[in-house]
Formats: sequence, structure tokens, C-alpha cells
Amino acid sequence: MNGPQGPRWDVVVVGGGFAGSLVAKRLGDQGWRVLVLEAGHGASSSDGGHADAVETYRTALLKVPNSPYRTSTAAPSPAMADVGEYFVQNGPLPYGSGYLRANGGTGLAWTGLAPRMHPEDFRAGDFGQGRNWPLGYDDLEPYYRAAEREIGVAGDAEEQRAEVGLPFPDGYRFPMRAIPQSYLDQVMTKSLDGGTIRDPGADDPVPLRVVTTPHARNGLPHPSYDDGAGYRPAPGPGQPDQGTLCQGYASCVPICPSQAKYTPLKTQARWGSSVTLVTRAVVTRVRIGADGRAAGVDYRSYRDGTTEAVTHSVDADLVVLAAHAIENAKLLLVSGAANSSDQVGRNLMDHPVLLTWGLMPQQVGAYRGPGSTSGLEGFRFGAARTRRAPFRVEIGNWGWTWSLGPPEQRVAELLGTGGSDGRGIFGTELRRALGDQIGREFAFQFEIEQEADPANRVTLDPRHRDALGTPRPVIHYDLSDYVKRGIVAAKTVSDQLFDLLGAEDHTRFEQGPDWPGYFEFEGRPYAYRAAGHGAGTHIMGDSPRTSVVDEWQRCWDHPYLYAVGCGSMPTVATSNPSLTMAALALRSSEEMHRDLLVRRRITSAEHPAPPAS
Repeated sequence: MNGPQGPRWDVVVVGGGFAGSLVAKRLGDQGWRVLVLEAGHGASSSDGGHADAVETYRTALLKVPNSPYRTSTAAPSPAMADVGEYFVQNGPLPYGSGYLRANGGTGLAWTGLAPRMHPEDFRAGDFGQGRNWPLGYDDLEPYYRAAEREIGVAGDAEEQRAEVGLPFPDGYRFPMRAIPQSYLDQVMTKSLDGGTIRDPGADDPVPLRVVTTPHARNGLPHPSYDDGAGYRPAPGPGQPDQGTLCQGYASCVPICPSQAKYTPLKTQARWGSSVTLVTRAVVTRVRIGADGRAAGVDYRSYRDGTTEAVTHSVDADLVVLAAHAIENAKLLLVSGAANSSDQVGRNLMDHPVLLTWGLMPQQVGAYRGPGSTSGLEGFRFGAARTRRAPFRVEIGNWGWTWSLGPPEQRVAELLGTGGSDGRGIFGTELRRALGDQIGREFAFQFEIEQEADPANRVTLDPRHRDALGTPRPVIHYDLSDYVKRGIVAAKTVSDQLFDLLGAEDHTRFEQGPDWPGYFEFEGRPYAYRAAGHGAGTHIMGDSPRTSVVDEWQRCWDHPYLYAVGCGSMPTVATSNPSLTMAALALRSSEEMHRDLLVRRRITSAEHPAPPAS
């Protein structure tokens, strides 16, 4: 569809990704007329289309998170491999997290990991670092349950309660049983469980326990869920009415061949008839009325393969920005909106990821299953976070892929210099060497919390524009000493883990194009990868003087304007943020519904129906 038809809309949602799809469904279910404007192409909506996307990824020379999906010069997607092509990097360190501008958004290419935030994460300011949230874990807990139902989470609630300290309601079960541990997880459990490690930021040794991670991918439905009613997994597009179980493919990022992983397309498949989607629609401005209320948006529609565009205006009673933390900030800045606090675009966050990698002493079945099925959770909370950034540890099932590239790069090395004489090896010897090395590869992924820092920000510069003439994001990004101390602590923890495992440590950071996130701290080299967890650019708070949105993600400055998503988060916390983003979206949808009811009553009072003749 190239343009919406019909009368004024009740709601216009900018972005068809995670948060936007959930908001549209909730408001559509309540009968509101919702228009969703998506900047990118429509993602495949049939089984054949999904198969085409899988094949596109399989044959891609450069396998990055955006590889399976159609992109456009009119709405460029900053892939992690080339964020400098869209972002204007203007900081001491690079901001390396990309995102996907397509229907379904980055929710098409996410990992599928869905842990909750820890209660401590909502009050980071109490530990002297960053900000407190204007709401707490207890306020969000019912919406965590609603989000776990909506996206279909597989996990072990008892284990999360005991080992992570999450206060679930009595008797709560996840919709589906936990995704089974990988063989690597089982090997690590035998070596690590019951041990302790010295964290340089903590006073006491940290006990070790390998804990399964909640996933938004189909496991076995839990028969006790919902007081014994059970759970029926949602199918993917073109699938039968029962979703396919996780098959253990190693391409969850960027695409699950069996469609067992949740994507926003599964929510869109359940949209009601009052929700309308328009793709290839780049919103360029939020229109603010003379009374300060959001009145609608302007957007430009383009045709495939061109940058020719037609400008449209849409009127709506309520506007919801759900286009990603950076795109939301960009749109607010272009519109001159919601910035009386001078916080729009500021407090840009991510999870800087410290990777360490090596070879286990035995075969561990690398490259099987989701990227991570278990982790170590004991470094996420406690008094140590007053001294260094907290972190969670993912046990990586995909070998050295994120660290050094896919296995074919090891093949190239062995063909070139793999022999003892410095020459290449071939045939049986090559197969033997590959089988020995690749089957023993593993990695740890330390996701470090980054605190909200107003100096890390998105700005605009009229000299830098994309093909449609809209401003490109200018990024200033750096890591504080607090975050760097977290990275140092993570490396110290990693060294001890390798000793306990009897593993060969092959971790090495060198300045150059392979490690754009390289830095030196306290005389030692480190480097980080970007997690793709952009947050914080329209930060939530309890005062319009210090924040952009309130606890409902409603802009303080403009009635009937919401900015939803990870950009509202005052902390990026220690967990993958998608589940929290979903819970916030569902919570905000209730307030949006209340706002719309108030707006309807006001409109009815101002324009009463004529008396019957």
C-alpha cells in the first residue's frame, strides 16, 4: 500500500518493529483506528518469502544481521559492519550498534534472548551511577508476564527466582519450558558449578552457577502455565496454526529458518482490521498544533529502487514514535519537539561487549543451537556495582564467530600457513585439524552495563543528509572509567574461568580495522563489540526538567505524543533489553487508551451531535 486512505486516524504509530507492533495490536484490539508507518520495505509475509530470505542469507558473501532483508537507499539501515556509512561518528570511540529499517525492525534479527531486568537495575542511581527509574520492578512485573505471553518466552521461573533473585509471583511458570542447555553448557556446568571467583570490584568471592537463559523462541509448552490452561505457540507467517519448536539452527541472528524465534511479524499476524500498515513511508516530521498537542506527522513515500518520493500528511489524535532509539531522537530533533529539558538525543547507551575466546580441552559441539542458551548471572548485582559497571556473562555456542569471524576464516588460515613448516595443509590433514579446532571453540560474552551520560548523544548536522535529504544521525560516543572498570573486572573474571575450565585462552586485542572499539586503560589493551542494544535517547523520568518522557513514555512537553522503546530507558541495565521494551510498550498502551478516551470525550463535548429531527 502506498498511502493511507480514509478519515483522520485515532493513532499513528511510527515504526513497525517490536514496540510499534505491540502498541498497534493493543490499541487495535480496543477498536481504535491505527495507522502504522514503516520506513523500510515490507518483510516476507508468506512461507515462500521466508524461505527466500533464508536463501538470501545463505548465499550472502557478507553475513551480517541485515543480510537476509531488503534494504533501501531511501531508508538506509546501519549494519554493524558499516555504521559509518549512515552514522556520522563524532566521538572518541565508535558507536557500533546497527538496526534494521524494515517491517518488523531489528526484531527480525535479534538474538531471541528474553531475560528480565533485576530489581536493582531500576535504581542504579542509588549506587552512585546513572539514574533511577520513575517506576520499579513491581510496577513493571505484571507487564513482564503479559510480554512473556505475547512473545512466547521459554524459561525456568524457579531457577530464575533462585539464581538471579527475580521475585516472580507464587506459582508462576513461563509459557514454555526452558530451551535445553547446549552440550557446551553441560560441560561448563560440571567444571564451574559450586566454584567461586574473585571479582576485583567485590569484597567477597562470587559463587558460580550456570543458569539457563529465558528465550523468546518456541520450546515445549508448559502444561501448568496460566493455571493449567497451557500455552499455544504462535506460528510464523505461512506456518500452520501451531508454531514450530526450536530446531537448534545456528543462524538465530539474523534469521531462524524454522521461524521458532519470535519476531514482530507474529504479532502483526494477529492485528485486527482496524490496524493499517504502510511501508516505504519515511516520517520526516511530527506536527505540533498551536495548543502544543501532537496533531499528526508528515512522511515521504518512495518506490522500490528509487529515491523519488511523494510527501503526505496524516492527522491523528495520538502519535506514537516507535522507530528505534536513534531514529526517535532524530525525528524529535528535526521536529523541534519535546526538548525543553535539553535531553532529546542525550544519554545514548549500549552494552559494550567484552569477548574472550579459546579452545576447550575436549570437543564441545560448537555451532549448534541458539547463540547462547546459558550464562553466569552473579555479576549483575550487589555492592560491586558502586565501583565498576555490572555485567552478565553469556556462554557463546557459536565458537569464535563474533570474535574472529566464521569458521571458513580458520579454513583459509590453515590452507595458507597451517602446517608446522609454515605452509598450508590439505586433504585429510586439513579435515583433521579443522575438526579438532572448530569443535573445541567457545567464547564468553560479557555484556557491560553503560550508565546514562548526557555527553553520549545523537545530534543533527544539516551538512550530512541521506538520499531522501533527511538528516543522518551524528553520534558522539565514549566509555566512562566506570564502564572501563567493568570491562577490566570482566577480563579478570574471564582469566579465572579459563583456569577453572583448563581451556586455552586465545583472546587478543589489537588496534586496527578488526577492532574499531579498541582502547587502552591502565596500561592494558581492551576492545569491545557493540551489542545492538541502543537505549536512552528520550529518557524517562519523574520531572520534565530532567527527562523527555514520563513513566508512561508520554512526552512531557506535548499531550498525545509518546516516544516508546529502549530510548525511554534510564538505564540499559544488565539484561538484553527487548523483553523490558515489550513490557513497557504494553504498559504504555493502557495509558494511550485512557488518553484516547479523554480525547474522545473532549471532542464530543466540543462538537455535540445534532438533535434528532
